[in-house]
Amino acid sequence: MDAATPPPRAAALPALLAGLQSGLVGALSMLAWLGVIAEFQQRNFWIPVNLMASFFYGPDAIRSGFASQTVSGLAIYIVIYSLLGALLAVALRDRLPRVRTFLVAIAFAIVWYYVTFRLVWKSVMPYVALLHVERATAMGHLIYGVILGGYPAHLPKTATVAAEPPAETS
Repeated sequence: MDAATPPPRAAALPALLAGLQSGLVGALSMLAWLGVIAEFQQRNFWIPVNLMASFFYGPDAIRSGFASQTVSGLAIYIVIYSLLGALLAVALRDRLPRVRTFLVAIAFAIVWYYVTFRLVWKSVMPYVALLHVERATAMGHLIYGVILGGYPAHLPKTATVAAEPPAETS
């Protein structure tokens, strides 16, 4: 490969899959953080997920403990944050250096938190906007962003063409 030739960019599908994977792991890590903090605050581990389930079930979903409604709240988190990871990965692919990609992913996650929890959820899911623990949720989104920023590690390595032809065997 010529020194002046730019390296090939990651295709959209591998970037999408890498973003989905990082988004899923980030969402599960964020939910684990929120659950542990809820327990630390002497609330139930599943309260943050049950809050998100209020989108479908209203105030009936807000309860202590795991219930059938909890599964829908868990699904909302997983779908939204996995798709966000895929969206970011497809948009960025490997266009930026790793450190900048990492910082953009963190900024993306924090901006997503402030836009959704402070603006959007007030009209769509008012119980979530009203009852979530702000600092813990913001920190959870920071954790999500850190993990999402590692998506380039899941992109396939591009094969470089050797400058010389392979040596012939005698």
